[in-house]
Amino acid sequence: MEKMWAGRFSKELDKVADDFNSSLKFDCKMYKQDIEGSMAHAAMLGAKGIIPKSDSELIVDTLGEILSDIESGKISFSSGGEDIHMFVEQELTLRLGDTGKKLHTARSRNDQVAVDIRLFLRDETDEIKALVLSLINAIKTKAKENTDAIMPGYTHLQRAQPITFAHHLLSYAFMLTRDFERLSDAQGRMNLSPLGCCALAGTTYDTDRLMTAEKLGFDGIVLNSVDGVSDRDFCVELLGAYSILMMHLSRLSEEIILWSSWEFKFVELDDSFTTGSSIMPQKKNPDMAELIRGKTGRVYGDLITLLTVLKGLPLAYNKDMQEDKEAIFDAIETVKMCLKVASPMIETMTVLKDNMYKAAQNGFINATDLADYLVKKGMPFRSAYKTVGQIVACCIESKTVLDELPIEKYKEFSPLFESDLYGEISLEACVNKRISQGGTGQKSVNEQIKFIEDFLNK
Repeated sequence: MEKMWAGRFSKELDKVADDFNSSLKFDCKMYKQDIEGSMAHAAMLGAKGIIPKSDSELIVDTLGEILSDIESGKISFSSGGEDIHMFVEQELTLRLGDTGKKLHTARSRNDQVAVDIRLFLRDETDEIKALVLSLINAIKTKAKENTDAIMPGYTHLQRAQPITFAHHLLSYAFMLTRDFERLSDAQGRMNLSPLGCCALAGTTYDTDRLMTAEKLGFDGIVLNSVDGVSDRDFCVELLGAYSILMMHLSRLSEEIILWSSWEFKFVELDDSFTTGSSIMPQKKNPDMAELIRGKTGRVYGDLITLLTVLKGLPLAYNKDMQEDKEAIFDAIETVKMCLKVASPMIETMTVLKDNMYKAAQNGFINATDLADYLVKKGMPFRSAYKTVGQIVACCIESKTVLDELPIEKYKEFSPLFESDLYGEISLEACVNKRISQGGTGQKSVNEQIKFIEDFLNK
């Protein structure tokens, strides 16, 4: 098939070079957006009298037929073509002859691909945002079921202070709300139309860029034509947002992997989200969580790919920019797949509250509360800190815990200790005394759940 740009050339493109140059095998994903953009452009050409209105209407109708034929499978992308733009235009020309050739008036593939990818990413990000909300809801529901489940909170992966499992899980819900907002912010900056920028300098035709922008649901137009065809900031920004989202999914997955191990046994993953071993019949492996953790690096790689492609490019369009699509498309598919697995994995996860509580009983995680007890009795905090440190050392030596150390032994360290200390350092008291906003106390956790529910209901 003759290239649309063949007039300047006396020889056909080398077969290997042609395959190397072609992007149809991956940019065919944008067929719907390419046709929608072309329909808006054709309607504008007719409205402005740049081509006859009858031709404009025929082109729009025929593009609609091509879209239906692609979606029904009547035509496929196996027939070849340099890219999705040329594929659609060639199909249009086959059906309409010279009338089809009028579509590309006052347009370049440079602004055409720029508008296609913005439309595509806008649609895909809407889907990803819906999946993020689904995961937030799954986490919120699981947290709501476990507001009474006491577990050790950790710093440095060492038991630190008692918290509730609900409080811990909700931290991920809040991370994901920020991810959702980052995606929305990126969409807002992306939602400007480059259509009409042409190759780089605009056009001599009296076009109406605002008309096509409105038809395509854009908030406005890119105001500089060179920027319009060369900008891929929106791809980088979305990949950055996807990378942060994947980092959060990876951290959650890491904890699920730890929690489901025999060393922790805080949760048990449903059989439908685990696999077995080929030789060890006792194994129940958290492969889905491990894959999410592993695929995070893949999305990071997509971000670095695009940053590297763009870093040395002079303005305006360069063929290097064809590489933006495989990176961003791969990231989109990876993020969607991980989110689709994460939500039901959380929903079906069994929380082993007794194991969490037993773990919280060890590790002296109520030591801070014991120090606070002495402070309330009048001892300076630093002195209380030292005293409690000595008591912990004593307990370790005698192989006991703070809750079981006799009051007589406590009094050897300070006369301020009374028998009421045991009520002050019980795990339940340690949790419920955390009354500060954002803390692990019951009232605070309920407020956090309410915030997440309100966020989901916006």
